[in-house]
Amino acid sequence: MQGNLPPEAQEKIEELQDLQETAEQVARQKQQAESSLTEAQTALDELDDIDEDTTMYREVGELLVQTEYDEAADSLDEKVSSLEIRVETLEKQEERVQTQFEELQSELQEMLGGGPGGGGPMGGAGGA
Repeated sequence: MQGNLPPEAQEKIEELQDLQETAEQVARQKQQAESSLTEAQTALDELDDIDEDTTMYREVGELLVQTEYDEAADSLDEKVSSLEIRVETLEKQEERVQTQFEELQSELQEMLGGGPGGGGPMGGAGGA
């Protein structure tokens, strides 16, 4: 396909493709973490409406195990805090990958003559 590109340009294109895959992977992980965070925050909010004497259960693998109100609240607080940190870390990673991608893209454009993807070799179609 792009056999006429200099090896340095081909290498930059491969790096861009790798960064694109990394960006997609980070975005998926962030979306999963945000979803889990929302779920944990919702559960924590629901605890406010539950009487502390209510019998509660937590999921352990495929089992439901009875738990105490305080234990459930502490566990959810810890989970929310952990997920908030995870989301924040993934956001920073996403920004770094985006910055790297933009820098690499600029380098590649400069290497290829500054054009946004210019045409092929100048040889060619004679005329009439």
